[in-house]
Amino acid sequence: MPLLLVGGGAVAGSLAQMTEFFTSLFNVLPTLLLLLGGAFCLVYGRVRQLFLLLVVYLMYFFLDNEVDHFRLTGAASADAALVFHLGSLLLPLLYGLYGGWQERAHLLQDLIARAAVLLATLGVVVALARRFPEGLLSVTTQVYWPLLHGQWMSLVQLAYFAFAGALLLLAIQYLRQPRPSHAAQLIGLAGLLWMLPKVFILPHALGVMSSLVMLAQTAALAHEAYQMAYRDELTGLPGRRALNERLQRLPRSYVIAMGDVDHFKKFNDTHGHDVGDQVLRMVAAQLRKVGGGGKAYRYGGEEFTLLFTGKDADDCLPYLEAVRQAIESYSLQLRDRQQRPADNLQGRNLRSNTQAEAVSVTMSLGVAARSDELRSADAVLKAADQALYSAKSAGRNRVFVQGQNRRGAVRLKPQRGA
Repeated sequence: MPLLLVGGGAVAGSLAQMTEFFTSLFNVLPTLLLLLGGAFCLVYGRVRQLFLLLVVYLMYFFLDNEVDHFRLTGAASADAALVFHLGSLLLPLLYGLYGGWQERAHLLQDLIARAAVLLATLGVVVALARRFPEGLLSVTTQVYWPLLHGQWMSLVQLAYFAFAGALLLLAIQYLRQPRPSHAAQLIGLAGLLWMLPKVFILPHALGVMSSLVMLAQTAALAHEAYQMAYRDELTGLPGRRALNERLQRLPRSYVIAMGDVDHFKKFNDTHGHDVGDQVLRMVAAQLRKVGGGGKAYRYGGEEFTLLFTGKDADDCLPYLEAVRQAIESYSLQLRDRQQRPADNLQGRNLRSNTQAEAVSVTMSLGVAARSDELRSADAVLKAADQALYSAKSAGRNRVFVQGQNRRGAVRLKPQRGA
C-alpha cells in the first residue's frame, strides 16, 4: 500500500497540469491529513507517527509559501534559497530521528520529549537564520567532499548524506521488524527525496507527494490497528474476531474443526511459558499448511479453528488427519530465544540432532459440518467443540466427527513430555 501511494504520488506529481478539483484537493489535503491522522495517532498512542506527520507537514508549509511566491511573482523570495536548503537538510535528519526513535511506555513523557527536540531544533535554526543568514547559507551549501559530489546533485551535498543515513536507519529497522508503519516510513522518505529537487520545477510535486506520504503513514497505522484487532500476534494467524466476521458470510456448505493442544497446561507448567509459546507457534505453522482450502484461526489459548468452505466432513478428514500427524511427528527442540536457529536449514539440523532435548506435541480435533440439523454457524461451532470433547475423552491425539462413532489415527507411541 505505501509503495502504491508514493509511486502514484510520483506519477501525479510529474503532471504539468491538473484539474481545478485536484489542485484544490492537494492544497488542503496535507492539513486534513495532519488533523485526522494526528487524531488517529493520539487515539492509538502512536507518538512516532504523529511527529513524522508533523515533520512532513512543516516541510510542506514552509516550502509551499516559497512556491506560491515564486508562482505569483516569477522570482524566488530573498529567503527562498536558505529556506529550501535548510529544509532539505533538516527534513531527513528529523524524519530519520523520529522514525528510529522507539516509543516509550509513558505516552505523555514521550510526547513532551519529542516536542522538546522539535521545538529546540527549529528554534536554534530560526535564530541562526535570522542572525547569520549568509553564514548559515554558506555552511549549508558548501561542498565538503568534492570527490563525492556529482553534477546530478540538485540538493546541497549535506542533504544527500542526511538522506542516505536516514534511509539506511529506516531500512535496518524494517528488516529487523517488517511492520507496515516501518515500510511506510522508508518508502515515504524515498518519495520525499524524489520530490525535493522538483519543488520549483513541477507545479504539483510538493502538494501531491507531501499528501500521499502523509496518507501512506496514516494508512499504515490503520493497517496495524486492523492487524492488532484481527490477527494474533504470537502465532500470526487470524484471531477470533476475524473468525467471527468470517462466520457471518459463509456458503451453504462448510465444515468447522476445533483443535486443542493435548495436555498443554501440564506442558506449560513443566517447561515454562516461553516453551509453551514455541509450541503454539509450531502448531500454528503446521495448521497454516492444511490442505483442502482450509483456513486456520487461533480461537484462544491453546485452541485453534479450521474452516473449510464448499466441503463436507468426509472431504476434510484426510487433510485434518495429515495435519494431526504432522504435529505429532514434529520434534520440538527446547531452546531459549538466544538459541533460536537463524534459518530453516539450521532448524532442521537441530531437530535431527538426537542428543538435543526434544519433546513431541499432539493435538485433538473435533469436526462438524453444516446440515439440516445444524443450520447456523454458532450451532456448527458448538457441535465441533462437542466433538473435540469426545476426542479428548477417547484418549486424545485423534480426529472425531460430530454425530459419528469414528475417529482418525490413534497415537501408537507413548507421548514424550506432552
